[in-house]
Amino acid sequence: MPKRILQGTVTSDKNDQTITVLVERRYTHPLLHKTVRASKKYRAHDEDNAYKVGDTVRIIECAPRSKTKRWEVFTEASASAE
Repeated sequence: MPKRILQGTVTSDKNDQTITVLVERRYTHPLLHKTVRASKKYRAHDEDNAYKVGDTVRIIECAPRSKTKRWEVFTEASASAE
């Protein structure tokens, strides 16, 4: 089974080797047929503390690294990919 890759914005980098990433997804409501924005925060492993608040990053699933960390930074999202 392939690992999921998500793209989001770093909202916190206060912990050592950990960042919090806000991932937003958009979908059409089944009944109202209106676009809905839903967001979720993920804690991701950042080995070198390279990413700061406001950076757009891609995260990938990994084996659990702590009680809350199940993701690690895959790469920084380039501006041309958006």
